Amino acid sequence: MKTKRVHTLVIGSGASGLCAALRLHSTGMTDLLVCSEGLDKGTSVNTGSDKQTYYKLGMYGAEPDSPGLMAQDLFAGGSVHGDLALIEAAVSPQAFAHLTSLGVPFPHDEYGQYIGYKTDHDPKRRATSCGPYTSRDMCRALISALKERGVKILEQRVVFSLLTIEENGAKRCAGALMINRKAPVKDCVEAVQAENVVFAVGGPGGLYGKSVYPEVHTGGIGIALEAGAKARSLPESQFGLASVKFRWNVSGSYMQVLPRFISTNADGGDEREFLREYFASLPELQNAVFLKGYQWPFSAGHVPGSSLIDLFTYVETEIRHRRVWLDYRRDPADFDFSSLPDETRSYLEKSGCTGDTPLKRLACMNAPAIDLYREHGIDLANVPLEIAVCAQHNNGGLAADLWWESENIQHLFPVGEVNGSHGVIRPGGSALNAGQVGAFRAAERIAAKYSGCSLDNACFDAIAEKAVESLSVRMACPPALDWRAERKIFQSRMSLAGAFLRRKDALEKAIREARAQLAKMKNDGLACSDARDLSECLRNRSLLTASVVYLEAILAQVNSGVGSRGGAVVLADTGCPVHPKLDFRIVAEDTSFRSKVQESVLNQDGSVSIQWTPCRPLPRTDGWFETVWRQYRDKQIYDTFHEAKNVK
Repeated sequence: MKTKRVHTLVIGSGASGLCAALRLHSTGMTDLLVCSEGLDKGTSVNTGSDKQTYYKLGMYGAEPDSPGLMAQDLFAGGSVHGDLALIEAAVSPQAFAHLTSLGVPFPHDEYGQYIGYKTDHDPKRRATSCGPYTSRDMCRALISALKERGVKILEQRVVFSLLTIEENGAKRCAGALMINRKAPVKDCVEAVQAENVVFAVGGPGGLYGKSVYPEVHTGGIGIALEAGAKARSLPESQFGLASVKFRWNVSGSYMQVLPRFISTNADGGDEREFLREYFASLPELQNAVFLKGYQWPFSAGHVPGSSLIDLFTYVETEIRHRRVWLDYRRDPADFDFSSLPDETRSYLEKSGCTGDTPLKRLACMNAPAIDLYREHGIDLANVPLEIAVCAQHNNGGLAADLWWESENIQHLFPVGEVNGSHGVIRPGGSALNAGQVGAFRAAERIAAKYSGCSLDNACFDAIAEKAVESLSVRMACPPALDWRAERKIFQSRMSLAGAFLRRKDALEKAIREARAQLAKMKNDGLACSDARDLSECLRNRSLLTASVVYLEAILAQVNSGVGSRGGAVVLADTGCPVHPKLDFRIVAEDTSFRSKVQESVLNQDGSVSIQWTPCRPLPRTDGWFETVWRQYRDKQIYDTFHEAKNVK
């Protein structure tokens, strides 16, 4: 085993990890190492939408805005800590200006005002965008800046374990173990000792079979859960309609131009406009499709409403076992533009997009949306677009304090989507802001409080050796267990039981099966033929571990009586029917849980401890300049993280 020793290790090369590395280097913390599967991997550099949104404080015109007002809107989604909401609002201008200074092309007018628009759950025009690839533009700018500074980046690394030690009665992170996928298997395990670990591994993309996360991104939250890191709001995921051949959200203009929803058999024959059976008229159907563009993520609050489209699509794909497509080539035979509901017709007319096919309307409204699919081998002028309801984002994640340090593992800083700061619902695009804010906060605290060296090399080497010895690896060609087949099993299980439709009995069954699969995987040991196989077997272990914790957290939420909220609905025989042609009865939400946050910890014996804690309120700040200045000079502000850690 090779061992590297650095001051701060950044795991992951998405927008938040890259920003944290750059901010650390800017403060003089130059003994850095970024480890990644590849700079071209991950969600940030591979995803977007019709107009990928970045949410920040308003910076245009005369409409008043402030950190307090923005924090109120972030807090209003429920199950959000008020102090974290205020931080994400207050630091958003600084983080946004950092990106623009690196050349990220957010649009502004001739006066330097950054124009905005309203996004979902946003009462003001705080949202902005560079187009479909906003997060990719961010990554490219950050990568360029890091390379100019000479920050060391190791690619082809898969981290499989966080190493922790006991220090002054508390657990702290001391580094990580990883696989070098390009090395011979006998030399592929590497250890990195680090005073601090910035954990920027993204969302749990590898948990679900139906997923819009890029295939190259699986996520790594399971590694931190195995280390005992506390998690927050794990059940609060987002799901939505997305294309499956090329994974992309079909939000916004993809819906607003009113494509035909059709289904076929497995071979692509027997075409039907299946939504017709659920709506009294074509205008009513098309109005629901139009609103789906505005309200793209599946939402319990839009059932009944536009999210019925997701339920109808689910029935067609998962119950009737047919394939669902969006057809932009022609309108229904009985389509009449003048009969559209006023809101839909007015929007299209004001946009000047009244062409006689959905494709012509899309070319008018958002031509790059067509180009994007053409670049990936799908010509919407000639073929329909296959879609499904897919996992898209996790509002929950690891629990961290006011400086984005883990609440129960010191020196571990989860930033980006792996940090669970959002709660039930959030304004669209707030995740990109939260990732940059978290990177700023983590870097600032590390530079201010953790700039020294305190780890004992011999102690680290001992725990690293012990962790490697416990792997139980043997060579087998071909491997005894096919990691691809094993992954499909738990991904299908999560999409069935842990996605946007949740039943108590299905969750209980899924937990039993997931625990049995994980136990078998551990008991059989790891059989691999090369370093890549070994990394994927280890990844399956951490993904399955995450699957168990997520399912336990979801079941606990169902058993607590939270009901249907956010991106998921709970089904039960005692629930309320939502549509005469759907055999679904949905449990209503108990809104009192919006003032609480679910926390979960994986214990050493494999059990999961889950509790509800009160949301911390929005801070009331009325500071005096000289006082705050003195606290800043004396670095007293960096000790406020204890307030978050001591909440019971």
